[in-house]
Amino acid sequence: MFFLYRDSALRREALSPEAASGARYSLYGLDDVRASGLSVSHNLEPGARRPGAGARAAASTLNQVLRVTGGYGGDFATVLGSRERLNDADVVFSTVDTVGIPAALLARAGLVRPPIVYAAIGLPERVEQLRGPLARRLYLRAFHGLHTIVAYGNGEVDALRAWLGSVGPEIVFVPFGVDTEAFAPGDPARPPEVDVVTVGADPRRDLGLLARLARRREDWSFRVVASKDNARPLTRRPRNVEVELDVPFAVARDRLESARVVVLPVQENSYSGATTVLLQAMSLGKPVVVSRTAAISRGYHLEDGLNCRLVPPGDLDALDHAVAGLLADRENAAALGERARRTVVERLGWERYTCTLAELLVAAAGPSTVRA
Repeated sequence: MFFLYRDSALRREALSPEAASGARYSLYGLDDVRASGLSVSHNLEPGARRPGAGARAAASTLNQVLRVTGGYGGDFATVLGSRERLNDADVVFSTVDTVGIPAALLARAGLVRPPIVYAAIGLPERVEQLRGPLARRLYLRAFHGLHTIVAYGNGEVDALRAWLGSVGPEIVFVPFGVDTEAFAPGDPARPPEVDVVTVGADPRRDLGLLARLARRREDWSFRVVASKDNARPLTRRPRNVEVELDVPFAVARDRLESARVVVLPVQENSYSGATTVLLQAMSLGKPVVVSRTAAISRGYHLEDGLNCRLVPPGDLDALDHAVAGLLADRENAAALGERARRTVVERLGWERYTCTLAELLVAAAGPSTVRA
């Protein structure tokens, strides 16, 4: 099996020997699939060369052609640079759309041969950007050639089924999971340091809404952990908002623990409900307020007022009301956090996610490659 990753600082950190406990979630189950006895490699192996000049030049040309024809490109260089090892595998797991779209298109051209299990993380929003009938036909045919599409949100499953129709690949909703031991509640004697904490680099995070809440509630303290790319709405932030950018995994985890309430405002979309951070915060036993997007409204066992607070995306008054209620009633907030922890331990653990993924990969590889 070959795991195809987008190269990033987060992933490099997760692969390092010094990686913090729980950081390897960004490898999408690599360790667990390998531990089950299956042979697994990936494009970020130690000593693996980065894409050469030829792969980069070809990637630049392909992306330019796609832009001209109304298509949506990606990291062709990584896929082309890994093609020899990738084609030796029985199955390819494309972990993100950035490498998955090039892999699907190159498979359509016959340059990627193994069956592909494709993890979609915002694919419907990318498909909407296609311009013209030529690009739409090309992408539709390429994605019809995939073996399986995995989606972490039911909203994305619905959108992809509507696009691909009944003749497309199998589309499976697989709820993401969390390592409940790595994200266990900390020292109960540690007092919270900040009223409201939000963590995440997803472009769908509604940090503009959070800034409006901070301006309305000047007596609350806010801490935002984000990336340089998605923190622009906080360029002129209120004085009660502290911002940290591109911090290491262990620091981000610590910031979640420092919160009275974890608040995750998200714009409506099919794939993101701040899902990873949501599950991490719930596993830590924190009371969480999160936007009810299509990505998490079904399948994650979330119940408003029972194990989290769900609010409509973009609704400042609803967000304010939910957060204020938890800050004012610490006993209720603690009970909400305890039930949140119980939910992820019983239903959304990491092993459940990785076992499902391993089953899908084995099925795609075919029975002839599996030893008794």
